[in-house]
Amino acid sequence: MSVETKDRITCHVLDTTLGKPARGVRVKLELISTTTPSPTQNNNNDTFSSSSVATATANAAPTSATAHPSATNPVVFESQTDEDGRIKVWLPYSSPTSSGEVPVYTLEDVLGSMHAGGGGGGESRWTLRFDSAGYFGGADKTFYPEVDVTFTVREGERYHVPLLLAPYAYMVLAVMAAGLRAVYDLEDAFSVLGTVFICCPWRAC
Repeated sequence: MSVETKDRITCHVLDTTLGKPARGVRVKLELISTTTPSPTQNNNNDTFSSSSVATATANAAPTSATAHPSATNPVVFESQTDEDGRIKVWLPYSSPTSSGEVPVYTLEDVLGSMHAGGGGGGESRWTLRFDSAGYFGGADKTFYPEVDVTFTVREGERYHVPLLLAPYAYMVLAVMAAGLRAVYDLEDAFSVLGTVFICCPWRAC
């Protein structure tokens, strides 16, 4: 029996206007920054570096990629939700203005490189960008043309981000699981969620 492959960061989008999975939603996953631990600080007090993609990509560049992440080729992944509204595996994003090199690094390459030391201090900040305008048929069809969710990834943990999406409201559920015990069902998310963000313009509430 084969084991299904899933990246350490996954997401699930449900269309609350239809009560069904949101299929075909384009999503980008971008590395924003990495932590810069201080010798006098413990892991709980590590601070994020002020520089963003340039520093983050330099720190996280994998060693076996055709096109390495860099200041001009930052770490960006992309995918599209499947028939069940889920993204389980990410592909490196190739910009139309890139030099022509095909990026072949994986999310595991990037996270593994940052956490290779095993000291527990490797943290990184990522943003999920959901193309809600493309899904609903245009920027004039939704109050939120793009839904951005920024979060911190810590060593040894998996992250699943369920998004409840509508033209004039959205809800994000933050789900974190230690080790290999990841949570992938929205129903499970409701039982373990810590903070729920409900974003709704006044005219839709």
